[in-house]
Amino acid sequence: MADLLRTELSSGSDAVVAPGKKPVAGRSPGQLAWRRFRRDKAGIVAGCVVLFYFVVGLGAPVIGWLYGKNPDTHYGTDRPGLLSDTGIPVKPNGGMDGEFWFGIEPRLGRDVLMQLVYGIRTSLLIALIVVALVTLLGTIIGITAGYLGGRTDYFIGRGIDILLAIPSTLFYIAFTPVALALFVAPGKEVPVWLRATSLILLLTVFGWTRIARLLRGQVLSLREREFIEAARVSGAGTRRIVFKELLPNLITPILVIATLDVPALVTTEAALSYLGVGMVEPTPDWGRMIHDGGDYLQTDITYLAFPGLALIVFVIAFNLLGDSVRDALDPKGHR
Repeated sequence: MADLLRTELSSGSDAVVAPGKKPVAGRSPGQLAWRRFRRDKAGIVAGCVVLFYFVVGLGAPVIGWLYGKNPDTHYGTDRPGLLSDTGIPVKPNGGMDGEFWFGIEPRLGRDVLMQLVYGIRTSLLIALIVVALVTLLGTIIGITAGYLGGRTDYFIGRGIDILLAIPSTLFYIAFTPVALALFVAPGKEVPVWLRATSLILLLTVFGWTRIARLLRGQVLSLREREFIEAARVSGAGTRRIVFKELLPNLITPILVIATLDVPALVTTEAALSYLGVGMVEPTPDWGRMIHDGGDYLQTDITYLAFPGLALIVFVIAFNLLGDSVRDALDPKGHR
């Protein structure tokens, strides 16, 4: 054994390997993060739940085709006997049976399951677009403020403070009708694309401040590190320093914030729809369903229960997934 070790050392080998054992293979940071994530059972379960929501949202037309229903048909009014004279489902539990798995909607008689499935599609689409815009805008502004510093940092910081001081929900309620009135004549129905676009823009305007402030602080710390000074001394330009040196060290906080922003934006979108300034009839939406379900709380609680439970499960699962991603990417960050 001693002769073997001396032979390995004298030959200039990089590693000493005992007889009969394989050399230990190195792992990349991504592989190590994935290994830590797989050990988190709560994160795995939450990831499966989130994946289920995405599959349902993306596959809504396929589910409707297999189920044989759509979210727009008024089954209760087209088929007598499903709704009472007051618009309440005749059958118990909101009309749940083998044909309508989650029952039918009071008054209009639309299928609740298809309303839920297409409501997932609406909420996720808006939330993901806003997260993409917020992450891009916040990353650019945060890195610019932190790297340049001086007056640029001062003015960006004051702009962030002003936006954070404005009560965003009240601003949505007050500004959305005014903004839509500029593009739609009085008495005309607002197109769905215009309402969704205005909602996305307003959420983006107030949403980028969080990630920008965090990345600004990270860049202020990183720009004084030795590897940044070495890059400057070697003649590297600003673009190379930002994209090759700073940005790779900011991937972890960017991913964590983006993961946690999705459920927050889904909740915000549902709240705005509940208040009547988000998505409205006839677009399927969880917030609108919860709002309408409140009117039938005593007569048909199932219509309120399904979107409420779907929203709660989604938010909890996504928050747990975000915590697991954070712990996997930065295991010492919570200490």
